[in-house]
Amino acid sequence: MTKRFTGWHMTTILVAFFGVVIAVNIIMARYALSTFGGVTVENSYVASQEFNRWLDEAEREKALGWSAAVGRQSDGRIEIALVGPQPGAKVTVDARHPLGRQPDRMLVFAGVGDGRYLSRETLPEGRWTLRLAVEQGSHVWRKEIALQ
Repeated sequence: MTKRFTGWHMTTILVAFFGVVIAVNIIMARYALSTFGGVTVENSYVASQEFNRWLDEAEREKALGWSAAVGRQSDGRIEIALVGPQPGAKVTVDARHPLGRQPDRMLVFAGVGDGRYLSRETLPEGRWTLRLAVEQGSHVWRKEIALQ
């Protein structure tokens, strides 16, 4: 004896199918929002018009040949070792937490010798995006560094 396929069977199948689809979408959206570490802009149209200028600035900065290594000290201060700029360069960092979970922090650095600079302020543990700016005379060099 075979059972009849009724409307209740079809309803159960549809509810189960769409229940799984909705559950997977909710889980994936939650993971996407909790792990997104990107940057958004206020107005993408205005940003698109500035894009070529940003590329030109990046080429000039790359031609300087400067580089930086970043580390965190045990007391929470940030140390930057620069290769390229002469002593006396002005170093600033805009520290941004992904998705704004903590407020942005502006760090000011003092030279400690041998191309090394140490922040005056501390930075809490966690994931940060450091937007480094080094100014020396008419030269400005920028780099974005991920700090874990």
